[in-house]
Amino acid sequence: MKISKRALAVPPSATMAVTSRAKQLKAEGVDVVSFGAGEPDFDTPDFIKSAAIEAMQAGKTKYTPATGIIELRTAIAEKLQRENGLAYTPEQIVVNIGAKHSVYESMQAVIDDGDEVLLPTPYWVTYPEAAKLAQGTPKVVETSGANGYKITPDELKAAITDKTALLVLNSPNNPGGFSYSPDELSAIAKVLEGTDVMVLSDEIYEKLIYGDAEFVSFASLSQDAYDRTLTINGLSKAFAMTGWRLGYTAAPLEVAKAMGRLQSHMTQNPVSFTQPAAITALTDTSGAVEKMRVEFEKRAKYMAERLNGIEGVNCPSPTGAFYCFPDVSAHYGRCIGDVKIDDSMSFAQALLEQAMVAVVPGKPFGCGNNVRLSFACSLEQIAKGLDRIEQWLKP
Repeated sequence: MKISKRALAVPPSATMAVTSRAKQLKAEGVDVVSFGAGEPDFDTPDFIKSAAIEAMQAGKTKYTPATGIIELRTAIAEKLQRENGLAYTPEQIVVNIGAKHSVYESMQAVIDDGDEVLLPTPYWVTYPEAAKLAQGTPKVVETSGANGYKITPDELKAAITDKTALLVLNSPNNPGGFSYSPDELSAIAKVLEGTDVMVLSDEIYEKLIYGDAEFVSFASLSQDAYDRTLTINGLSKAFAMTGWRLGYTAAPLEVAKAMGRLQSHMTQNPVSFTQPAAITALTDTSGAVEKMRVEFEKRAKYMAERLNGIEGVNCPSPTGAFYCFPDVSAHYGRCIGDVKIDDSMSFAQALLEQAMVAVVPGKPFGCGNNVRLSFACSLEQIAKGLDRIEQWLKP
């Protein structure tokens, strides 16, 4: 049977692979603590579910416009103006089947064969694959832990060539758990002035910010930044709606039109009855998201402190998203349970098989010295998993 070279070239998601193995072990009766998938452990708020049920009962189960119903695109535009200081018309909004689809479709709309896509490390595992599927060339830009794994203006300037078409920014960051300050983003925007480089700003974790961190949309920094930016967001993380698959892109009008044309042939439209529910979520004033954010912040502090208390583990304190991204390379070269730990892949595999704790290796994110732990699980599970890691790493 023939399989396309394109399909064969796409590796499975590292995060899903770890989660699948953890679920397999659990199904076999093994007590596994999983820090794998980036999925809130909270349920979708009832008022959002009710809005979807009401939409179904009202017969809103038919095709909608390919880019989403006008009411939802208007609600998104109003949200972007109200919360982010961004002036978009509904025509500049494309509702996608989750933010992962937003990333894929955005790149399909703006990348041509051979265009370079700049990916500062650490990057989400889907970015390079989406770039390659658009016939682009991922160009990894190495960052430093000393700078919190954030790309500097000098690093960006050195990476830009006449083939550079797109810079991917993700703040708050998956897997790094860090976020760029307004000043840091402004410095990046300054470097891009006078270039033809577009920016894909993935802001899916914008509402999950901790401590003194301040979120700002890249496109809001200046008119120049606005004109070159594709702003991507969605409802999965902040509203605990991962399975609903609702993301959106706000972009220059011609880009939005191109995405709409593509989407009309790819998926037709976002699921009809989820769209009224998304409007309800975006206009909510109940504080449901803030309650979840506060709990995530407690977990972030606890996990980072515990990890830093383990010898040979160095973990920056998360300022956003729900991930810790510790450097565990001090343990490379050791034999643990008769397994030689050479890299993040062997570290994660041995930890799962020996201590029954699932983490995601950092190599697929572009940072081989690190592993990713999601704290989108209860404090009880976090404590149990960290106890096991601490014991497993003892000399």
